[in-house]
Amino acid sequence: MRVTVVDVGTNSTRLLVADVVDGTITELERESTVTRLGHGVDASGSLAPEAMDRVFAALAAYRTLIDRHDAGGATIAVLTSAVRDAANGAEFTARVRADFGLDARTITGDEEAQLTFLGATDSRAASAPVPVAVIDIGGGSTEFVVGARAAVDFHVSTQVGVVRQGERHIRNDPPTREELIAVAADVRATFAAAVPAPVRESVRAGVAVAGTATSAAAMLLELEPYDPERVHGYRLGLPECEALLARLAQLDEAQRRALPGLHPDRAPTVIAGMVMLVEAMRLLGLETVEVSEHDILRGAALHLAGTA
Repeated sequence: MRVTVVDVGTNSTRLLVADVVDGTITELERESTVTRLGHGVDASGSLAPEAMDRVFAALAAYRTLIDRHDAGGATIAVLTSAVRDAANGAEFTARVRADFGLDARTITGDEEAQLTFLGATDSRAASAPVPVAVIDIGGGSTEFVVGARAAVDFHVSTQVGVVRQGERHIRNDPPTREELIAVAADVRATFAAAVPAPVRESVRAGVAVAGTATSAAAMLLELEPYDPERVHGYRLGLPECEALLARLAQLDEAQRRALPGLHPDRAPTVIAGMVMLVEAMRLLGLETVEVSEHDILRGAALHLAGTA
């Protein structure tokens, strides 16, 4: 079955066109565009016109790719944190549905967590009998999902994201020490309140998905160009992440944009993201996490194909 999934996130808009047969996914097209839909939502409560226009431009390009693959049948667009939180989110969703022929749905944080866990663990479920935490750091929210094999035992969506926390606390470039402390304190308190101690103590392994984790792996590997096959499965150590955060925090945005492995459009948010990744690993007592290219796109594709 050929499926199309579009993920309209707070920081990026992504596309997956794939054939799904008996739970096996063959990717035909995969694209990602940093569209910053959530820019300013935390302060204004609404999606900005220029931010929506960036998403519409990406969707227009994606629609061409979808049609090229004759993949107009089973399609879904999942809209997440920024759209959930925005006063004009329903209007934006309707526009995506009408203008681009996508079954656009604003999903809950719990649904987002479930689909992310499915995508991140379906290929490793049989070999993961111990509790695994999937950490999904997004632009407007971060999801923690804990389970063993294919069963989810705990999941929570927190109002912590690279765009949201950066806008709240960082005013200087590079950020000051006090600003970094403020981001870390905010993130630490929110994460600790959201994930109960017994859940934290049960975790034996971690999988990190989404742009912060994949960018961290790519920077440490100094990948130019980006290579998803080398990123997928890379193991990030906590000391490595702490050292990378310290390095990034000394660079201004222009210097970060020039770093091998970091997409230039992620330069404004990568410091907040690394703070969040470090705090998530500390919270769960993880010395390493496995980076995964498989996330909500894959989970939604499996769900859409009826194999999960």
